[in-house]
Amino acid sequence: MLSNLCRRALLCIGMLTLTTCATATNDKPVEATITPVEQFGSLSVEDAKIVGQDGTPAVLKGISWFWSTTGWKQERFYNKDAVQHVTKDWNASLVRAAMGVEVEGGYLTDPDGNRERVKTLVDAAIEQGIYVLIDWHSHHAEDHTEAAVEFFTDMATRYGHAPNVIYEIYNEPLNDTDWSTVIKPYAETVIGAIRTIDPDNLIVVGTRSWSQDVDEAAKDPITGFENIAYTLHFYAGSHGEELREKAREAMSLGAALFVTEWGTVDANGDGDVATKSTKAWLDFMDEHGLSHANWSLSDKVEGASLLKNGVSETGPWTAADLTTSGVFVLEILASDGE
Repeated sequence: MLSNLCRRALLCIGMLTLTTCATATNDKPVEATITPVEQFGSLSVEDAKIVGQDGTPAVLKGISWFWSTTGWKQERFYNKDAVQHVTKDWNASLVRAAMGVEVEGGYLTDPDGNRERVKTLVDAAIEQGIYVLIDWHSHHAEDHTEAAVEFFTDMATRYGHAPNVIYEIYNEPLNDTDWSTVIKPYAETVIGAIRTIDPDNLIVVGTRSWSQDVDEAAKDPITGFENIAYTLHFYAGSHGEELREKAREAMSLGAALFVTEWGTVDANGDGDVATKSTKAWLDFMDEHGLSHANWSLSDKVEGASLLKNGVSETGPWTAADLTTSGVFVLEILASDGE
């Protein structure tokens, strides 16, 4: 018989059942659950790898929320219960708060609403003992450097003490945005502001061409600051070996990479699940110990969404609530550690 202290979370996806619990007999104590943050603690970069406080590799796997943007109907998923469900029932060790910036309803037009949504996810992640990416979800961040400094100064002041927090200061620079003269100087300014308050939490920097030209950044890296990683994004329906080769070159040059956003479908966020290509990417990330967050916790009618349109904003979500991509991604999270 299970102890009354046992917590069982069951999720059935076809033949897949996730079960997490601790059992006890009369002479055996209940095993304590170790959270990801208890396991890894403060993250840092050593020898082009993201490691935990004891120096062992830290590989985080989780989910990116959709844009936080006011009025886009996906901001409703920015709630505590959704984070709890993804953590407990989906086995996620990482969530990503994708805060829209220059779009209508984003931070520049509704700073209070978007900031509160980010805070809700961060607070919930800290409560659950998982990691959280605070993402400046922009394609033109260099045009709003002052706003980024203000926002990340506030986040560092609120959360810089918490090992859970990872700062993602530029989501996806465009392909015509130069790394050395535009993206890198912007990053150095924002990093400097964060580091005056938070000297050590991990910071992830977006790279040119929708965070794909990681090799370019590795050839002209940010120096003078510790614990800096670079963003790699891919969508399995559109990206393959050519992009993986860029990543290999970047890592060979000493860059630590973090896949803060990836999808099972095409780069426009739609289309069918590219099963074979996704598996090739998963093998690549496992081989190189890359942390990653799947796009996205959303019920928008598109291929990348994990949830079917019209589902509850808080969960729990059953197998019937999941899209094809959702079923596939949850199988990936369920297999972590097996």
